[in-house]
Amino acid sequence: MSQLKKGAFLNYATIVLTNVIGLLMTPFILNHLGKSEYGIYLTIGALVGTISLLDFGLNNTIVRFVAKYRAENDSKGQENFLATTMVLYLIISTVIVSIGLIFYNYIDTYFTKMNAAEIEIAKTIYKIFIFNLAIGLPGAALTGICYGHEDFVFPKTLNIIRYILRSITVVAVLLLGGRAISLVIIDSIFNVLIISITSYYVFRKLKVKIKLHEFSINFIKHIFSYSTWIFVFALVSLFQWKAGHWVLGRISPPEVLTIYGIGIVLGTYYGAFSTAISSVFLPRATKMSVDDASGEELTDMMIKIGRLSFIVLMFILTAFALFGRQFVFLWVGGELGEDGSFQSWIIALMIMVAYTLPLVQGFGNSILEAKSKLRFKAILYLSFMLIGTVLGAILAEKYQAIGMMVGTVIAWLIVQNVMNFYYHKTIGLNIPRFFKSLLNKTFVVVIIASAIGYAINFIPGIGWWNFIIKATLYAMVFSLLMYNMGLIAFEKQLFKSTLSPIFKFLK
Repeated sequence: MSQLKKGAFLNYATIVLTNVIGLLMTPFILNHLGKSEYGIYLTIGALVGTISLLDFGLNNTIVRFVAKYRAENDSKGQENFLATTMVLYLIISTVIVSIGLIFYNYIDTYFTKMNAAEIEIAKTIYKIFIFNLAIGLPGAALTGICYGHEDFVFPKTLNIIRYILRSITVVAVLLLGGRAISLVIIDSIFNVLIISITSYYVFRKLKVKIKLHEFSINFIKHIFSYSTWIFVFALVSLFQWKAGHWVLGRISPPEVLTIYGIGIVLGTYYGAFSTAISSVFLPRATKMSVDDASGEELTDMMIKIGRLSFIVLMFILTAFALFGRQFVFLWVGGELGEDGSFQSWIIALMIMVAYTLPLVQGFGNSILEAKSKLRFKAILYLSFMLIGTVLGAILAEKYQAIGMMVGTVIAWLIVQNVMNFYYHKTIGLNIPRFFKSLLNKTFVVVIIASAIGYAINFIPGIGWWNFIIKATLYAMVFSLLMYNMGLIAFEKQLFKSTLSPIFKFLK
């Protein structure tokens, strides 16, 4: 099996592993830390994550340039490029520590709803997070070097091992009475270990050399010209997932931050299922663009991928809408209470609704990337995510966590509708045909399945077994209806070919 195929498999394994362990670990950590401390942990993490934008997209740039120099057999150019980026990372780490120290002195005045004990916890966590970031950004460059060498198995396997060992260590430490500060210390130890192991692999196994042959300002400009749009999309991601934490951190107590954070966690899990499908089609989009595929041909491919994503997402979305409130209460209700778990469910549901269309049209982003047309989308998303954050901050004054998410979701929905006009008018995709084909057969199935699911929800009971019975019944109903009424011939064949190895194994 090639490095690419092994890397893809490990990528899916990581998605499944992080989602499953995350679902198990979240209530466990929340139970041991409590609402207040868990909220502080999430918020300081989001705040420091904002400072991580000072990476300016260099990590992704390393992958691209290392691959380029290897293809050209230019070892001297690669040595000089890596040396230049390491100088840049040294400067960035120094700036990070400097900014971190400046903001450290204002933590108690920024988080006005925290008491003195909570402020002390926040300050300690913040200092360790800054240390992690200062060593983590240049450390991540080592993984970028591996990817540039098309060596995916080692870093991805190491990441899986790290995630498992980290989870086991967290459980052990919390059972022994550890607090939020302990979790950040654990992350620091694992960061140092991973960086050390990856360094050995890069310099001893891959035999990578770093040597500064010349330092050119023009070369630095060339590097940043590539990384600029990566940086812009990092800003977009910031406003989507992290901005709410520091807005609410200013005006709300830590308990509200926990409610908001739990909703965000569930919403991001939703996106992982579809991204796993669409992300593997970037090479196909690139090839079709290079071959000058017509707008109708690209639309055909977008329909194929979009329908697969849509079917999976509609099952998750309708199931969560029907049974999600019960699940979230059973999952974290003991710590958040009925009202808190209800708000987290609403926040997650809003994210899922707003996230569905961008996920279903994920291949459109691959087309933009292949055609180097990301500029419009980047500027549009950044502008509206900023507007959404401001609107959310206004609504949060009265409606707290839910108000914050409403502002973001409104901006999200507007942006995706504008993008559909752009896809249609500029890229040449047939968007009306896309939606018509997307909903062909599937829409009726979703309506019928949702109606039956609504009836299933009347099965009396409130515990885990009751939820499992309801969810299992709905999964069976949705699957049978979708297979017999919703799938087209291509999708049925794909379904059969996917399951056939499992059936052969069972025989």
